[in-house]
Amino acid sequence: MGSAFCLLMFMFMRVLLLLSLTPFNLMVAMSSSNSFFSMQHSLCHDSEKSALLQFKQSFLIDEHASTDPSAYPKVEIWKSNEEEEGSDCCLWDGVECDKETGHVIGLHLASSCLYGSINSSNGLFNLVHLRRLDLSDNHFNYSEIPFAVGELSGLRSLNLWNSLFSGQIPSELLALSELVFLDLSANPLLQLQKPGLRDLVQSLTHLKQLRLNQVNISSTVPHELENLYSLTTLFLRECGLNGEFPIHIFRLPNLQYLSVRNNPDLIGYLPEFEEASPLKMLFLSGTSFSGELPTSIGRLGSLTALDISSCEFTGKIPHSLANLTELTHLFLSENNFSVGTLSWLGQQTKLISLSLRHINVKGEIPSSLANMSQLTSFTLSKNQLSGQIPSCLMNLTHLTSFFLSENSLEGPIPRSLFELVNLRYLFLYSNYLNGTVELHLLSKLKDLTHLDLSSNRFSFLNYNKSTNATFPKLKTLGLNDCNLTEFPDFLRYQDELEWLFLFENKIHGPIPKWMWNISKETLEVLDLSRNFLTGFDQHSVVLPWSRLHYVRLDSNMLQGPLPIPPPSTIQYSVSGNKLRGEIPPLLCNMASLMLLDLSSNNLNGRIPPCLANLSKSLLVLDLGSNDFNGPIPQTCTKPNNLRVIDLGENQFQGQLPRSLANCMMLEHLVLGNNQIDDIFPFWLGALPHLKVLILGSNKFHGEMGSWHTNIRFPKLCIIDLSDNEFTGDLPSKYFQNWDTMKLTNVSNGLWYLQANTRIEMQGYTTNFSYNYSMTITNKGMQRFYEKIPDIFKAIDFSGNNFIGQIPTYIGKLQGLHLLNLGDNNLSGPIPSSLGNLTQLESLDLSKNKLSGEFHGN
Repeated sequence: MGSAFCLLMFMFMRVLLLLSLTPFNLMVAMSSSNSFFSMQHSLCHDSEKSALLQFKQSFLIDEHASTDPSAYPKVEIWKSNEEEEGSDCCLWDGVECDKETGHVIGLHLASSCLYGSINSSNGLFNLVHLRRLDLSDNHFNYSEIPFAVGELSGLRSLNLWNSLFSGQIPSELLALSELVFLDLSANPLLQLQKPGLRDLVQSLTHLKQLRLNQVNISSTVPHELENLYSLTTLFLRECGLNGEFPIHIFRLPNLQYLSVRNNPDLIGYLPEFEEASPLKMLFLSGTSFSGELPTSIGRLGSLTALDISSCEFTGKIPHSLANLTELTHLFLSENNFSVGTLSWLGQQTKLISLSLRHINVKGEIPSSLANMSQLTSFTLSKNQLSGQIPSCLMNLTHLTSFFLSENSLEGPIPRSLFELVNLRYLFLYSNYLNGTVELHLLSKLKDLTHLDLSSNRFSFLNYNKSTNATFPKLKTLGLNDCNLTEFPDFLRYQDELEWLFLFENKIHGPIPKWMWNISKETLEVLDLSRNFLTGFDQHSVVLPWSRLHYVRLDSNMLQGPLPIPPPSTIQYSVSGNKLRGEIPPLLCNMASLMLLDLSSNNLNGRIPPCLANLSKSLLVLDLGSNDFNGPIPQTCTKPNNLRVIDLGENQFQGQLPRSLANCMMLEHLVLGNNQIDDIFPFWLGALPHLKVLILGSNKFHGEMGSWHTNIRFPKLCIIDLSDNEFTGDLPSKYFQNWDTMKLTNVSNGLWYLQANTRIEMQGYTTNFSYNYSMTITNKGMQRFYEKIPDIFKAIDFSGNNFIGQIPTYIGKLQGLHLLNLGDNNLSGPIPSSLGNLTQLESLDLSKNKLSGEFHGN
């Protein structure tokens, strides 16, 4: 079906071409064509024709094998019958012959819908006179590049871009010493390691264009590249490059296009540029290039595209960038530049895309930006810009993307902004903008699909359907922290929303029934948290959005049974409400669930055993502060990724399930304030990543012992065993093994314990993070840590029946911030080694039988 369609389209286009000719021209064309057929028939060599047909027969035609929308099967019309018109291989689509010898010298089959594997016996490699071979944008079924490619010794151009080859590039390819053009890009399973990039560069010394984007090279960039004086194009994006980039490559006399983007381990520095540099494109983003931008960068008068975003550049942005008047694309985002202004911006009147996010610029937006009338994309987010949005920016009538979020802008949104009728993205969140936003003005922006006005000081004049204005169909809407007291009425008419953020407002009462009908087939992200919602204005509690991935309803006043999201859900949080009843088994259908937070509600009953089936995908399970009871069900019975289990402040009974020992990724385990009756779970010490263990206020009993001290708790930072029934001596052997508590971390910034991962959702990637939390006694008072600093280390053994002396070795745990041994039966002198605990903020030894004094720092 696919090949027939492609062929039909090809023949249709040829008929259109003939119909466009006048009768006279048509007759001449047909006559010339017949004459050309008869003259050129002898040019086609039978052996090469046979090789081409064998090549054709080795593949299937599949319209999905090529990504180009204009792809069609060029080989479909290749004929074998001598009597048929079109049997001359030199006239075949995609075939180029030498006009004198008739030998096939070019094969141009890019985007030809070819599907199948290729090997060295393929007829292709009998075409030994080939000079140009283009098989790009086909699907070669992850086969390796055949070693027989070395037989094509006359090749000057080889293009295998996006052709789904895999494996090691054969050494025979390096024998193609005449190559001036080589493109193996967009084959992420292809490797250039043995031989490597150095071998290739040393062998192919005539190269003018070398394109290896997304080929797995995983090596340094060889200095031999500095010797390729003919090189005009060097593309090495996302190749796993490392080490230092040879600086003299920038000075190659003919180099016009250079890209080493997305090689995070590649370091380097920019040189002093010469006036005569031919560079037109320089892409370094996503690398570890550093140092200052040289003033001489302003000498690159031919430069049209500069991308150094997400690097480690420092110093001031040189004013000489104003000289780069040929620029069409400029990306400086996410660097560590010194505080500066935008005084250098405005003369680059050919700019189409400008991205200056998070580069430490301050001051007002200069009016000179209005000179850049060709701009379609404009980003100045996450800076220190102040003042108002200048009305002159409304001269930028081609704008489709306008990002000014996370600044200190104030004043109203200029009404003229709503005249930028091509806008698709408008992000102004996290500023100090004020005034009234007349929502009906948005109806002028008919192409608008993504709108975020969150965290400003607006008031909103609601959209009134009676105005007959057509509100744009949005995909993203952010109105967080906008003092909304009700759901905006225009939402009733949104049926294409994918992301909806209305958190941290003052919306009261039940969620209206009409909300359940909006964007039922498209909504993926819904955040209504931190409002005053009381429930659902209908009986069903099964959420109706079939593609929902992310649901946050936490910190409201929701009552009734637990709402059930669809099986597609990845994150589900309803903590901090008044929900009641049991966990319904339907919740176990969410096979992709990564976060389940039902904490701080009035839920009760037993945890359904089927919840254990989620542990393969689940990272965070938080059921704390409810009224669940019964035994803790078996967990981690299958391979799992659980990082957090919080079952604290419930009514769980019985022993800990030994299956917890299989939670090999677990970092945070909170079981405090239950009725668990067991001995100390020494077997948890085998968990290699466990950092926080909260077992306080249960019925744990017996001696902790030291017979299992080979189980080390290697990463433990915080342990709370308070208010249990432990007896015997303090476990000195454990203290000796708790290596992490011996470290006195000095943090360069405030970081918190959290679970982090990346989530792939419907073609985009997002970062997932969850801050660990706990309640622990500090300085005699119960304190809830909503976030736990990653340097915080604590031991709380208070409220037990430990006896004997405090082990001297405890003074080696120099990273401790909190030590509570109070309310036990400890005796003997207070060890002087406690004076070594220089990080200590809270020490409680009260209600014991200790003697002597503590002399701390």
